[in-house]
Amino acid sequence: MQEQKLTPHFEFVAMMASLMSIVALAIDALLPAIANIGIDINSLDPTDNQLLITMIFLGLGLGQLFFGPLSDSFGRKPIVYIGLVVFTLASIICVMAPSMEWMVFGRILQGIGLSAPRTISISIIRDTYRGDHMARVMSFVTAFFILVPVVAPAIGKVVMDQFGWQAIFYMQLFFALLVGIWFWKRQPETLKPIYKIPFSSHVFFDGIKELVRYRETMAFTIISGLITGAFLVYLSAAQHVFEDQYGLKDSFPYIFAGLAISIGLSTFLNGTLVLRFGMRKLSFIALSFFCILALLYVILFWDSPNPSVGVLFVFLALQFFCLGFIWGNLRSIAMEPIGHIAGIGASITGFISTVLSIPIATYIGSFVVGRVLPLFAGLATCGLISLLIFSVMLWRRLAAKSMAKRSIS
Repeated sequence: MQEQKLTPHFEFVAMMASLMSIVALAIDALLPAIANIGIDINSLDPTDNQLLITMIFLGLGLGQLFFGPLSDSFGRKPIVYIGLVVFTLASIICVMAPSMEWMVFGRILQGIGLSAPRTISISIIRDTYRGDHMARVMSFVTAFFILVPVVAPAIGKVVMDQFGWQAIFYMQLFFALLVGIWFWKRQPETLKPIYKIPFSSHVFFDGIKELVRYRETMAFTIISGLITGAFLVYLSAAQHVFEDQYGLKDSFPYIFAGLAISIGLSTFLNGTLVLRFGMRKLSFIALSFFCILALLYVILFWDSPNPSVGVLFVFLALQFFCLGFIWGNLRSIAMEPIGHIAGIGASITGFISTVLSIPIATYIGSFVVGRVLPLFAGLATCGLISLLIFSVMLWRRLAAKSMAKRSIS
């Protein structure tokens, strides 16, 4: 068995969060610059410009398929270094992109590169923790990680105003270099030699065959994809909603930061409560409230124009507060049964959830043109489907426990 620690070391939590935060910086720091980039590359349609956000997620999903299995064969650390090199090359492409097509290509390649630190950090956590303890560490990592989305749009706007939007990509590269050096110097390899899987052309397909045996892993991966897709609608349309629909261009970074704080607060609370109540109970309750809030907005504003920005902020803040109790727990539940294939397990589950989220975000996002209502309709729909799947899995789990008790008695 891998080493199982109970108390997470602060540096470990901070380092894993920093690896994930490169992704957040690559996405959120660019939000205030989307319109400016669109003008420079001759793309003036706000819905087309949403591709600058959604396409990096496509890269994140694709890259995981390669880097996860490779990390099970060659170790966690070398794969992170390869991903950071790919991210560097992709960032240069984005800076020099003459058109939307080249910019999208660069963003996909950025996502492929960043999928390495994002996926491998989860594998490293799973190498070291399991069960509710893993959920607790994931919550603290996510709470730390949320600090980047809080400040990234404001930093991105300041950098863009002073040096142009291209400087945002250079800032991302500098941050990635610092984290990479820290990781190289301070993080030991967590994949023990006895757990290394010899690399072959069959490793990916063998991993899939092993993964589909675990229904709980597959079910919660699908739920994760549905919830991520609903949130991705907000992430890709936030700039258009607050700048174009509400005319709050200067205030947008601060509104975005306030909503990110809501997620961070609940994520931190989840880390303190998960050992007491369990990751399944907390995430199920949060998902239920997530659905109720989205349905309430749809009912209240079905035939009405957008509400005031204050009302919208409250609804979004409450929705995102629920997310803090959902994301980390869902990933921990999905990863719990597959610790013996943590690398390829993290990659395939991450790929499935990401690829599922992109068409959801693209389709729903195409309706967020003049009103915010389609966003909440999407949140409600994805939430209700997720709640149904979650309920079925809880019922199966309770039924299995009941049968086990009867067989013992």
